[in-house]
Amino acid sequence: MKIEDFNQRLHNGILVADGAMGSMLYEAVGPQRCFDELNVAHPEAVFRIHQAYIEAGASIIETNTFGANRPKLTPLGLGDQVAQINHRGVKIAREAREAASREVLIAGSIGPLGILRQVRALPVEEIRLVFREQALALEERGVDLFILETFSDLEELLAAIDAIRSFSSLPIVAELTFSEEGTTFGGTLPREAAARLKEKNVQAIGANCTLGPQLLLPILQEFTSVEGLPLTAMPNAGFPKRVGDRVVYPRSSPDYFALFAREAADLGVRLIGGCCGTTPEHIRALAEAVQLRRPTPSPVSRAVTEVAPEPRRPVARQPESALWKKIQSGQFVVSVEIDPPKGVSLERIFEQVDKLMAGGRVDAIDINSGTLARVGMDAIILAGALEARGVQTIPHLTTRDLNIIGLQAVLLGAWAVSGVRNILAITGDPPSLGDHPETSGVYEIDSIGLVRILARLNQGADWAGKTLGGATNFTIGVALNPVADDLDTEIERFLAKVEAGAHFAMTQPLFDPDHWHSFLRRIGGKTPVPVLAGVWPLTSYKQALRLNHEVPGILVPDSVLKELEAAGNSARDAGFSLARRMLQWARSELAGAYLIPPFKRYEEVMELLD
Repeated sequence: MKIEDFNQRLHNGILVADGAMGSMLYEAVGPQRCFDELNVAHPEAVFRIHQAYIEAGASIIETNTFGANRPKLTPLGLGDQVAQINHRGVKIAREAREAASREVLIAGSIGPLGILRQVRALPVEEIRLVFREQALALEERGVDLFILETFSDLEELLAAIDAIRSFSSLPIVAELTFSEEGTTFGGTLPREAAARLKEKNVQAIGANCTLGPQLLLPILQEFTSVEGLPLTAMPNAGFPKRVGDRVVYPRSSPDYFALFAREAADLGVRLIGGCCGTTPEHIRALAEAVQLRRPTPSPVSRAVTEVAPEPRRPVARQPESALWKKIQSGQFVVSVEIDPPKGVSLERIFEQVDKLMAGGRVDAIDINSGTLARVGMDAIILAGALEARGVQTIPHLTTRDLNIIGLQAVLLGAWAVSGVRNILAITGDPPSLGDHPETSGVYEIDSIGLVRILARLNQGADWAGKTLGGATNFTIGVALNPVADDLDTEIERFLAKVEAGAHFAMTQPLFDPDHWHSFLRRIGGKTPVPVLAGVWPLTSYKQALRLNHEVPGILVPDSVLKELEAAGNSARDAGFSLARRMLQWARSELAGAYLIPPFKRYEEVMELLD
């Protein structure tokens, strides 16, 4: 279809799109590992749903290809079927149209990549290639237009548009999804999104999914602040809930949906359909409601008073922890790393920490979280217990064990209940390394994503953009490996963590200042945030040899290995002497150091401070 023909259709009347595909397939065939795969496995089920929407009055049906991109299909063993699944999706839609014997437009449905905000860490060209692959497959089989839907990240949506425009002149409808707070999950306001999208060659913009009809109206209202593009709206039936093993949407009546359609039409919406939980009955009511309704001549900017209040833009604050204040004052900080207990008793760890903190030479205790994926007490909970005893902590938090919801829940509790003020954000060792290798890690985001979560909580909003009625003020730490095998990637990720909101970094154990100096030259001579060096007193040649060859991320130089080997039975003295030299060096060049006790003998590490 030519763009001008589609534009004329939008001008002449209101186009009715179909409703949910995924939730309809859920009802028809039950839970599936991949609904897009049903284009091949059960095409008849997809056909019947298309047919039902056409009979209900839809003039646009979307292909069952929302998740048919390589990053989503590959983990399911379907990465080599991207073209086939998309081709079959178009074929089924065309067969449904032919059976209807009336004019129906077929829209190629393209959703986000399904890797959450980690997509921002990928090169934009790589993102575009993924979208291009899917869009090419859809156009090859004859879609009339593209609908890019349920994008929570504006930059990802823009990349998808660019990918399609690199080869296609078909019409593009671009839709974002918004939270109750009126922003995308990436924090973009509708008016900001509309202004950016207007610069692209798209034929309509709007919102779909997440929100029900009434909550979507203020979003659409804000879109009208940018004139010149027709609007689209495809709300959910409402908020879903789980009943047993089923996801159930509220029984919003078709009449209620028809009321929304009329209100949306009054705002200038030209293309109206439904998303999750909507059925052919909803679309039938929608179609009847707008059948005789002429569209508003063009979206018109309305008074701000008609729009839901704009979310308050938070102001960045300096962290308030004692650790950060000391770093900012130029004082050298010292932390000692501990492992949480493997059992239920805290008596021993309290005793050890009390000894470490005696004398005021240690500023904080940093607490490992499931090192090597082995079970131990939760670092955040232990941190809360130590904070209650007046001990400043830096608990590690990994993205291995919790999804985005769980991570935020833990962090809110850490701030409000446990008194934790510092967090080290790390990705975490994979479960295959630990004592439960049969389990799987969550890893919805990596450490960069976790820093973004922390930064948003510090701004008074959660990942979805919802305000919290207050803000945390965590000091955000990140890991840094100056001797990484792939140093270019390490530097790239380090800078991404800083950009995301990190305040300081803690290195892997260092055994030679030259390693740091080499890293510093690669990064331009100066780090963007304060750095604490890892100092590990080696106790034997065999230990050093094992660390060098068996522990990822640790490099013990040959000179140190030779020194320890030559020391023989005095290797411990040589290792501690080296650690003292590294600590002295760190005092001259870095913001601080964290000490790693040998074999959990915490009292021995204090020898370095004598």
